[in-house]
Amino acid sequence: MKRMISFLLPIVTVLTLVACGEPAGSDKQEETPDPVTGVSEHTVEQSIPLPERSANVSTEEQETDRGTKTLVVYFSCTGTTKKTAEYAAEILEADIYKIHPQDPYTETDLAYYTGGRADQEQDDPDARPAISESVEDMDSYSTVLIGYPIWHGQAPRIISTFLESYDFSEKIIIPFCTSHSSGIGSSANDLHELCADSTQWLEGRRFGTETSRDMVEEWVGSLELAER
Repeated sequence: MKRMISFLLPIVTVLTLVACGEPAGSDKQEETPDPVTGVSEHTVEQSIPLPERSANVSTEEQETDRGTKTLVVYFSCTGTTKKTAEYAAEILEADIYKIHPQDPYTETDLAYYTGGRADQEQDDPDARPAISESVEDMDSYSTVLIGYPIWHGQAPRIISTFLESYDFSEKIIIPFCTSHSSGIGSSANDLHELCADSTQWLEGRRFGTETSRDMVEEWVGSLELAER
């Protein structure tokens, strides 16, 4: 009997040590297959993809941003209209775009009543001087300010080229001009006719050669566009 006990004691000791080798609270789980799908619950949990929240937010932000910005467009040969346009863009924190003629105007072209290029274009309602560059994403702008000098009582024909180059449906357009004496007059009305019926055309403003930033800021403030 003693021999039997002596023989069994080492075996019992070994089995006890093996049983105690698995630490309490082990993370290992038994993965019992689902009786229907044959897939364990643990495996299904790990296979569920995470939602792409960041991508969705980014898309929504991009969609919200479209069609809400303001653009200041101007044509200037002597720099007067350029200064006024830059004031407006700075005050509104808007983008700015300069109309570059494909064939730049020279001093001779601009000389009044000499029969030069500018005179000929202003005498021809169908003249459409070409523009060398375009606005990259006009759809992103809801409001467009357009500045130009007065030539023979009208906007330069290249402004007509610009307006006919884009779809301004549902947009707000605000003209402004610079001149020594002539008002904005019929120039704005003539340009308005080149746009879609759904274009909202606001009343324009004439600025003189000595326009200050404060004058432009007062005008812009009256438009209530500063927070658009």
